[in-house]
Amino acid sequence: MHEESVSIFASAEFWVAVSFFCFVALVIYYKIPGMLTAALDKRADAIAKDLDEARRLREEAEELLASYKRRQAEAMQEADAIVAQAKVEAERLAEETKAAMEAQVVRRQQLAEDKIHQAEAQAVAEVRGAAADIAVTAARSLIADKVDVARDGAIVEKSISELASKLH
Repeated sequence: MHEESVSIFASAEFWVAVSFFCFVALVIYYKIPGMLTAALDKRADAIAKDLDEARRLREEAEELLASYKRRQAEAMQEADAIVAQAKVEAERLAEETKAAMEAQVVRRQQLAEDKIHQAEAQAVAEVRGAAADIAVTAARSLIADKVDVARDGAIVEKSISELASKLH
C-alpha cells in the first residue's frame, strides 16, 4: 500500500509532461515557429530565385546553341557553295586550257603546212629555174648548130626593115 500512496509529483511521467509543456511554452514565447517559418520562407525564396536563374541560364544556353547551329549550317552552306564554285572554275579553266592547247596545235599544224608549201614552191621554182637554164643552154646549142652567119645577117636585115616599116 505504501507504493500506491506515491504522489503524482513523484512520478516520472508527470515531470516529463511538465517539461514538455514548459518546452512548448518557451518555444511559443520566443516565437520560434515564426522564426522557423521565416527561415524556411527565406530558403524557399532563395531556391525559387536559383531555379529562376537556372531556367533563365538554360534558355540563354539553348538560344546560344541554336545560334551556333545556325552559324554552323550557314558556314557549311557557304563551304559547299565555295566548293561548287571552285569545281565550276576548275572545269572552266580546264575547258579554256583545252581550247588553248587545241588552238596552239592548229596554229603549229598550219605553220608546218605553210613551211611545207613554201618549201614545195621553192623546190618547184628551183626546178623551173634549172629547167629554164637547161632549155636555154640546149636552145643555144641547137641554134648555134643550125644557124650560119649568112643566114643570120639576112634575118637581122629583114627584122630591121620590118621594124622600120612598123615605126613609120
